[in-house]
Amino acid sequence: MTGTLILVRHGQSEWNLKNLFTGWRNPDLTEQGIEEARATGRALKAAGILPDLYYTSALRRAQHTLDLMLEEMGIENLTITRNVALNERDYGDLSGLNKDDARARWGEEQVHVWRRSYDVPPPGGESLKDTAARTLPYYEAEILPRLKQGKTALIAAHGNSLRALVMAIEGLSPEEILAREIATGEPTLYRIGPDGKLVERVVL
Repeated sequence: MTGTLILVRHGQSEWNLKNLFTGWRNPDLTEQGIEEARATGRALKAAGILPDLYYTSALRRAQHTLDLMLEEMGIENLTITRNVALNERDYGDLSGLNKDDARARWGEEQVHVWRRSYDVPPPGGESLKDTAARTLPYYEAEILPRLKQGKTALIAAHGNSLRALVMAIEGLSPEEILAREIATGEPTLYRIGPDGKLVERVVL
């Protein structure tokens, strides 16, 4: 019996558009982000996918993405599980800053290290390693057992919380996962066997 995990990154947010570090701040989607979310929902519906379980973070842009997808899929009267464990990486003191302003303040090399290293957090924030330390235990305790039972779970979350999941599921190194872009509006399906191991990866 094979379970299916569907990972979706939220659509473009207002702060993505403004080139700001977002993290745990709570902007909503842009018009483009709304359309990306709707397009993802249409793609899942066209593929005949009907999830059993629905998860998202505690942040508005991911929740709104999931709501729009469900609307396009024609799914109502369901339970959505929202948990801070699926939140985006916390950018700490960088949150709310324009990325160009941050480079001017701390230097391009330092900002690049904060953004693209695995275990170096920005001041007051989280590294990808820190993000994985809260995302993976939640996945392993709450979601993976249901996948092993053959269930289909849909997660609408964020670039870095999804990176943490992808790293574990695909067995990627820190270097490999940092090179992986998680695109908006592009659902990725993972077939998970009863042993919890990856059987197949499909990008819709």
